Amino acid sequence: MSNTDTVDHSGSKTSVQPVPVLIALAIGAALLFIFWDGLSFMVRYWEKEEYNHGYLIPLVALYLLLLRSDELARLKLSGSWLGLFLVVGGVVASAVGKISGTYQLSEYGFLLALFGIVVSAIGWSGFRKIWAPFVYLIFMIPLPFWLYQTLSAELQLISSELGVAVIRLFGVSVFLEGNVIDLGIFQLQVAEACNGLRYLFPLMSFGFLCAAIYLGPWWHRALIFFSTIPVTILMNSFRIGVIGVLVDNFGIEQAEGFLHYFEGWIVFMACVAILFLEMMLLAKLGGQRLAQVFDVDVPTMASARKLLPENVGRQSLASLGILAAGAVATLSLQGYQDLIPDREPFNTFPLAIGDWAGRDSVITDAGVLESLAADDYFLAEYRSRDGSDSIGLWIAYYEEQRRGNAVHSPKACLPGGGWQIESLKGYPLRGVGPNGEDHVINRSVIAKGDMRQLVYYWFVERGRVQTNEYAVKWYIFWDALTLNRTDGALVRVTTFVPDVEQLPAADARLEAFIRDLNPRLAYHLPQVDATFEGASASIVD
Repeated sequence: MSNTDTVDHSGSKTSVQPVPVLIALAIGAALLFIFWDGLSFMVRYWEKEEYNHGYLIPLVALYLLLLRSDELARLKLSGSWLGLFLVVGGVVASAVGKISGTYQLSEYGFLLALFGIVVSAIGWSGFRKIWAPFVYLIFMIPLPFWLYQTLSAELQLISSELGVAVIRLFGVSVFLEGNVIDLGIFQLQVAEACNGLRYLFPLMSFGFLCAAIYLGPWWHRALIFFSTIPVTILMNSFRIGVIGVLVDNFGIEQAEGFLHYFEGWIVFMACVAILFLEMMLLAKLGGQRLAQVFDVDVPTMASARKLLPENVGRQSLASLGILAAGAVATLSLQGYQDLIPDREPFNTFPLAIGDWAGRDSVITDAGVLESLAADDYFLAEYRSRDGSDSIGLWIAYYEEQRRGNAVHSPKACLPGGGWQIESLKGYPLRGVGPNGEDHVINRSVIAKGDMRQLVYYWFVERGRVQTNEYAVKWYIFWDALTLNRTDGALVRVTTFVPDVEQLPAADARLEAFIRDLNPRLAYHLPQVDATFEGASASIVD
C-alpha cells in the first residue's frame, strides 16, 4: 500500500492515488482499441433473441466483482509475471482473428488478455478469489456459427420428439417426420426459432450467477448450473407439445403471433421458477432456508474504492507496454480486406447440361435468404430428354466467410424438412474434375416416409474440393492468413429414388450429370489462380 493511503476499520481506502488509476484507464483504453472489431461484432450479435441477455453480462460481472471486494482487500497481493503470457496470447489472438476474420478469436482473446492483466496485477492468489466474475463474461460471447447450427439442428430434433410425446399424452393423434409435426388438418414445423437456444443461453448464464452467489457445497453449485440444460430442453419441448394440443383444438392461430411469443415468456419464467425450486430443495438438504444460502449485498462506493489500484507494479507496467505494442500492430492492420475473385455470376449459368434441360427458380422466403446469407446462389431442376428422371441442383456462393456468413452443411438442414439421413459417407468419383481429376464427395441417402433421395454434396473452397465441414473451417482460417481469401461454395445435387433397388441407377445418373457439370462450375467458382477485383484487393491506409 502507498504511504498516502489510509485504511478505516472496514478495510476501505479513504484516498485514491491518481497515477495507478490513470494507468488502469490507459490499459482499459488500449484493450478497447485492440479488440474493438471483435467486441463490436459481438455486440451486434446481442440483437438476436438468443443473445440479447449479453447486454446484462458485463453489469452482472461487475456486481459479482464488487461482492468480492472485501475478500480482495484483506489479501496481501503481489503481481505475477505469468500473467504477461496471457496478455501476449490475447493480443496475438486479436491479430490473428482480425486477419482471418475469425472474430471469436478476437472475442476470446479479449477475455484472455483481461485475465492476464488481472493476474499480472494481483497474482494467482488474488485471481482465485475473483475468478467467477471474469469467467461469467464468457456468456456474452456468441457461439461460432458452425457450432450454433449443429447445436440448433440437434435441439430441434430432440424438442420435436419430446414435444410429440407431450401431444400424445393428451390423447392427440400425431405423426412426426423430422421436425414436422403432422396433426392431420394442420402441420407444425419446429423451426430454428423453436430450438430452445433463446431460453438455454440466458438460463445458463442465470444458473452460473446463482451458482456463483450460492454458499452451499460445490456439488450443489455444479448441479444448479448444469441442470439448466435439461430444464430448458424439457420445458421447450413441453411448450411445443402444448402448442400442438392448442392448435389441434382451437386452430393454427395458436402457433402464431403474440400468443406464440407470450407462451415463450411463460416457459422461460417457468424455467427460472424450477431453478429456484431446485435451489430451495438443495438449501433444505443443508438445513437452511433459501435466503440463507445466497451471498448477496448492495454494492457501495466503499466497495468500488477497494477495487481501485493502490500502486503500479512492474507487471502492470509491462502489461501496458504489451498492449501499447498491440495497439500499434492493430493500427497497421486497419482496412485489412478480403481479396474478392472475379467470377461469372449464376445468372449466366447454363440451363442445358449434357442431355439435361433445366428450369431455374428463386427463393422468395426472406427468412431463408437471411439464414443462408449467400452472395449468389443457383437453384434449378434438370430433367432428362424423355422427362422420366430429374435432378435438383443447388449452389450457394460466398465472396467471404470471415464475418459469420459461411456455407451451411446439408447435415444440419436436411432433417428440418422431415428428411432422415439413412447413410452418409465419402464417395469417390473418378475423372470428374475440370481437368479429369478424381474427387471425393459426400454421398447421402435420405428418407421421408416411403420417399428417398440420393444426395451428393461437396464444398469448393478456393479450388479445393472438401467433404468435411470442419476441414472447411480450418482452410477458411488458413487461407485467410496466407492468401487473404475466404471465398467458397456448397454444391449439392439430388435425385429421387422410387425404390432402394434403384440406387445404383441413381448413382450412375448423378455421376454422369456431375461429369458434365464440373467443367461449367469452374467459370462460376473461383480457383486458386483466380483474378481479383482491384478495389477489394487493396489494404486501405
